[in-house]
Amino acid sequence: MKSFFALVLLVVVLHDSKCAKILGVFPIPVRSHYSLGNALMKGLAEHGHDVTIVTPYIDKNPPKKGSYRQIELTGFAEAHEKHRKNMKMFDMEDMNSFVSLPVFLSIATAGAELTLNHTNVQNLLHSGEKFDAVILPQFMNDAHKGFAAHFDAPLILLSPLGANTWVNMLVANPSPTSYVPDALLSLSSQMTFCDRLTNTVFQVYSHLLNHLLAFPKQEKLYNQYFPNNPPFYDVLYNTSIVLVNSHPSLSQPVPYVPNMIDIGGFHIKPAKTLPDDLQKFLDDSKEGVIYFSMGSNLRSAELPPEKRDVFLSTFAKMKMKILWKWEEDVLPGQPKNVKLGKWLPQQEILAHPNVKLFITHGGLLSTTETIYHGVPVLAIPIAGDQKLNAHRIVNEGFGLSLGYKEISEQTLTQKLDELLNNSKYAKNAKKRSEIFHDRLVGPMETAVYWVEYVIRHRGAPHLKVAGVDLPWYKYMLVDVVGVIFIALVFNSYLFYKITKKICSWFSKPKVQKVKRS
Repeated sequence: MKSFFALVLLVVVLHDSKCAKILGVFPIPVRSHYSLGNALMKGLAEHGHDVTIVTPYIDKNPPKKGSYRQIELTGFAEAHEKHRKNMKMFDMEDMNSFVSLPVFLSIATAGAELTLNHTNVQNLLHSGEKFDAVILPQFMNDAHKGFAAHFDAPLILLSPLGANTWVNMLVANPSPTSYVPDALLSLSSQMTFCDRLTNTVFQVYSHLLNHLLAFPKQEKLYNQYFPNNPPFYDVLYNTSIVLVNSHPSLSQPVPYVPNMIDIGGFHIKPAKTLPDDLQKFLDDSKEGVIYFSMGSNLRSAELPPEKRDVFLSTFAKMKMKILWKWEEDVLPGQPKNVKLGKWLPQQEILAHPNVKLFITHGGLLSTTETIYHGVPVLAIPIAGDQKLNAHRIVNEGFGLSLGYKEISEQTLTQKLDELLNNSKYAKNAKKRSEIFHDRLVGPMETAVYWVEYVIRHRGAPHLKVAGVDLPWYKYMLVDVVGVIFIALVFNSYLFYKITKKICSWFSKPKVQKVKRS
């Protein structure tokens, strides 16, 4: 009889986990961020869940399994594209991280309000619907955590940049500045004294900006749009799990608290069939192909003429074919060995055996995909975490990095010759790929399991460390250090006074007694 009831309970649990209603709010109108959120939510739908995603883009090929409802943030993509065109994206290479961080915070705050104020989001908030879990990207959008409290659902975060300052502070994850560089700094894990000093100062600076500037602004938005919710800071630190877009094959090993889960590479699916023209181009290129793409936000067509001409003159001298993601109809001075494409199926291209090298901006998604397929890299980082990724590429030996300002025909030719003629880069790339694929289960299966785990265990509070509930001065042991410092000062002072007193005794002149006659 007991075994019968156990079986019934198991069926109920499995049924509940397979029929969950899950809300994902992914409002950032950047294709790479959207790709991650869309991939996760589609994966959950394909595992039988009832999924709703708030998004600036509409997927024209929704999953056939499960339920996949898309709530479009109309106007977001168009506004971002207009703003992007007004910016000189390649000039961002010069931006100082200390200056860019408050700019990012300001932009993120404006974006958070636009999302909450959007008509379609307001309709959702007043719909009376219920959800079993709410998934958000963690990217300076803390007011959006109100969705979880509003729908009385566990909060799950997706960290698109791996473990970073914005995530670590919310789940009390340790991040030693001695060997864990901040995602926005151009540092490697092998830091000099000056690097460690810069890293420490920047992380303190980042914490101060968050607590003194970002969080108060986000709290104001939270109170405005979720007036009946619990206090902001109660919700801010109430994360059930963080799905981290990372893996030891992609980045350096760092400390994780129990509710941080690696799912790096979850967005990658097996390569599909290439379009006929690309298939023929790659198949016929027996001498090998270099694939060149600067991603979706950075665009090769916006390269300054002097930089563009460096690539053209260098490629024209090569026997290899070049497949270049070029976003315009015409490339002035296009060499015969260069094929263009406004949009190219990157994963399918990297999977082709004739692709010998990937020239990339070093974004995390592109880095992940090249590791997945085991292709060497020449990284030309511009902004964000790209410089950090470029350092890792060089440190792990499966590629080289070329600074944007350093691009010349000589430097580019030297880097390409080294990468194409030294077999160690291809061998190291294949080794990283082996490490990537050597997992107990795939990253998407891992993500789905942990989302269902949180739902089954009603938020899984047993995974949270006690540090989340401590005020910052207790977590950083400021009070303990303060008491020790005061004790040392007091004891030093006491020792000084005692020593001075003893010395004064011994230094007193002796008074000789004079005998009277």
